[in-house]
Amino acid sequence: MMSAISIALLGCGTVGTGVIKVLEKNAHSIEKKVGAPIVVKKVLVRNPDKLRNVATNATIVTSFDEILNDPEIKIVAELMGGETPAKDYMLAALKAGKHVVTANKDVVAKHGRELFEAAESSHVDFLFEASVGGGIPIIRPLKQCLAANQISEIMGIVNGTTNYMLTKMTNEHMDYNDVLAEAQAKGYAESDPTADVGGFDAARKIAILASIGFGARVTLDDVYTEGITNITIEDIEYARELGFVIKLLAIAKHDDRGINVRVHPAFLPCTHPLAAVNDVFNAIFVKGDAVGETMFYGRGAGELPTASAVTADIIDVARDIRHNVSSRILCTCFEQTHIYPVTKTESPYYIRLLVEDKPGVLAAIAGAFGAQQVSLHSVIQKRKVEHCTELVLLTYRVSNENIRLAMNTLLGMSVVSKVGNVIRVEAAQIS
Repeated sequence: MMSAISIALLGCGTVGTGVIKVLEKNAHSIEKKVGAPIVVKKVLVRNPDKLRNVATNATIVTSFDEILNDPEIKIVAELMGGETPAKDYMLAALKAGKHVVTANKDVVAKHGRELFEAAESSHVDFLFEASVGGGIPIIRPLKQCLAANQISEIMGIVNGTTNYMLTKMTNEHMDYNDVLAEAQAKGYAESDPTADVGGFDAARKIAILASIGFGARVTLDDVYTEGITNITIEDIEYARELGFVIKLLAIAKHDDRGINVRVHPAFLPCTHPLAAVNDVFNAIFVKGDAVGETMFYGRGAGELPTASAVTADIIDVARDIRHNVSSRILCTCFEQTHIYPVTKTESPYYIRLLVEDKPGVLAAIAGAFGAQQVSLHSVIQKRKVEHCTELVLLTYRVSNENIRLAMNTLLGMSVVSKVGNVIRVEAAQIS
């Protein structure tokens, strides 16, 4: 049996605490799997007093240099979160010849290339399974298990906060503000929820998945991002009536035109596998030319689910150390592929309008859509709001640019009082 492999944790919050728990609880089986015990030697924290409830024999340090300059520490697990100083610490560790494991989607999405290059130069591993799906295995399957495939689509629910909120709105008829307050009270949403409800958390994750799945460099700036702040109970109810649910989807597609990557709310058919993914659960749906369709499902966040993925990466690196190998699968972004904008995408659309209640209005609206080559699949007219009539329209498949032009026309029409919402329809057989 090899002598113990020493590791260090950068940060000991929710995930760091979970990693310590998993390593201690499953120490015997982990040692058998690695061929050597894994020992947490040092933990970097800002405030040592906050670690009173964390049971560990590790040395608590407040200076990163104490970890960087310790030759016994072979693996650094960055669990601080945020971009700074986490990125600088990881880069320094890699350049010093230490393997790095992280759950940091912000750094991986923005600076992955630089970190991969440093890892390759130093012949060490850089692993980040926990950066996207929490406890859901997805990075390794894309890099290894599905490596024989040409991936054409990755579509997922990758933010538990917004999925929880939309589930509550759907099942309990709660409005957006009430369900956000409840999510914050339960700790699912931050006091400033912008990263979640604005779609930015999901955008970072789909940038990472698209880069790996398509073998091309996709950055956060390439991702069209739209959040759930405009979703109302009315939209939820109309979706149900039409046979859909509303989900915040992270979507990456690779076709003859190149790559398109986006995050936005969407009407999803109730029959689609992702439609049944509720509450704080996440799921990622992948299409490959050989494997067909497959889906990865589980808890996308939380202390132990995320710690599960982090610890698995630590075990993989420890095995490499045990067998004196490294850098098995580093950066896979070898393709130079065009990334086309959301304006060039096509889908059916749901549109909710308030219009004047008088003869000829529907014909005028249909004419405005027709002028921009937008064909209407169905029209619902069910209720009045004050002195207006609410119209709900479902279009056939149309380009984003044509919808935009049609909506600009409608906004200029005196008979249109308000555009309530415009939401894409995904994975529906409306051609």
